[in-house]
Amino acid sequence: MTDPTAAAPPAAALTATRLGRRFRGGWALEDCAFSLPAGRVTALVGPNGAGKSTLFHLATGLLRPTSGELRVFGAEPGTPEARRRTALLAQDKPLYPRFTVAETLRLGRELNPSPAHWDQAAAERIVRSGDIALEAQVGTLSPGQCTRIALALAFGKRPDLLLLDEPLADLDPLVRREVMGLVMAEVAERGISVVMSSHVLSEIESVCDHVLLLQHGGVRLAGDAQRLCEEHSLITGRADDIAENGLPCAVERGTVVESSVTGRQFTALVRNAGRLPGDGWITETPTLEDLLLAYLRSNAPAAPVAPAVAGPREEAA
Repeated sequence: MTDPTAAAPPAAALTATRLGRRFRGGWALEDCAFSLPAGRVTALVGPNGAGKSTLFHLATGLLRPTSGELRVFGAEPGTPEARRRTALLAQDKPLYPRFTVAETLRLGRELNPSPAHWDQAAAERIVRSGDIALEAQVGTLSPGQCTRIALALAFGKRPDLLLLDEPLADLDPLVRREVMGLVMAEVAERGISVVMSSHVLSEIESVCDHVLLLQHGGVRLAGDAQRLCEEHSLITGRADDIAENGLPCAVERGTVVESSVTGRQFTALVRNAGRLPGDGWITETPTLEDLLLAYLRSNAPAAPVAPAVAGPREEAA
């Protein structure tokens, strides 16, 4: 029996319904439908030109949909409510090189004048933890330090949804690890919803618990990362044990995401919708990196989109 006093589940952080955006060259996004849960870290994955940056620009109100709709916590992007709750950190990190760090933080404070919408102490803490002087001129800082300044602006805004559009792409591995640790620490402390775009799949696997994969302007894969892995299997066996259709006898072609033959070994990633081969075959749960790479390389049909679930902060005890 439902408890009438129980709190209603929170609105999804980002929801798309038949979302499309067309440019002169064609559709960047077309007929996209997904729901990204609040309180989770979502990996936004896809090849160049898949529509990832377009989605971020739609979510911040910098672009408007050609068709369908997108909602940020139920609000239309670009409205005061949506802008207040959203922060975007783009790959180019547009900072004023002639400003000092203190002047940059002051700009953030002036653009977010309400104390409820700007946390000066948090912004300064992020800067000082990187041993960056507030008097330093932004143009004299390293790429890693500039990324830290940009993150200070983003977190200082106190967003409920943080959009990260490949912000670590120009950093070396050591600095990437340091900055990602900073992001995850702030996210854990504040319970922020994050959508992070990155081409480094190993990095995604270590920090993200939800996945949205875009390809050719559409949704190929979406859902809880662990659940998606458990719904697929990586099978390995002898290539001479496959049937005339190029697959093990028990495997249905419609469930195969990707298959390959290397020497005498056959390997395939399959959805667990059908039977799996028996004795003589090794069946494993794929890693998230295995899963994403298989979908990126293949032309398999999109997997069913799983409904969004509440984040850890909202789940009932």
